[in-house]
Amino acid sequence: MLRILIACLLAATVAGCASSNRPQADRAEIVARSYSAQGPSTLTLYTMINTRTGSGAHTSLMISGSERVIFDPAGSFRADVVPIKDDVLYGITPAVERAYRSSHARETHYARIQTIQVTPQQAEIALQLAKQSGPVAGAFCTNSTAQLLKQVPGFEQIEVTFYPVKLSDQFGQIPGVVTQEYRENDDADLQKGLAANNALLNQIDADSSQ
Repeated sequence: MLRILIACLLAATVAGCASSNRPQADRAEIVARSYSAQGPSTLTLYTMINTRTGSGAHTSLMISGSERVIFDPAGSFRADVVPIKDDVLYGITPAVERAYRSSHARETHYARIQTIQVTPQQAEIALQLAKQSGPVAGAFCTNSTAQLLKQVPGFEQIEVTFYPVKLSDQFGQIPGVVTQEYRENDDADLQKGLAANNALLNQIDADSSQ
């Protein structure tokens, strides 16, 4: 177990699965930015993978039900227009989702994105579990995501693990999962990607307010 934790902590330092002190939004901000996507309810597992070694670096879960959020445990993503409470990102519009994946995909890492359609009831359970999780300790991004999924009816077969790729492989074996990869070749510095996408989202928000 010690070896696993050390490996996770090393990955966390370069990929965003680490303790963070993200600003906490109040209820009014969360309600104002809340977003619900049209179409069926879905769960989308994001796995950030090192392009050189193939090892996993971060895990998160987008839940699309009565509202669309991203459970980003011990994550690094921040944007001015995205309210954060504990490790839940609110207001996940299509533009925010693109910014999220773009921020993590870069020269050194790509995003494996796996989506499965679920019932509204399954999505709501996942949503409530995410909101109840509280802040997640650094390097426990995959562990906490696996524990959440395991509590959703229909996903009980998920085995809890610290390894992002192992969770992704398990998730990919569930019938109905659609997998894609998202890659970019921009600067390896995660903070530069976060800053660029924050600026883009601010511009989109300003344009929509005019």
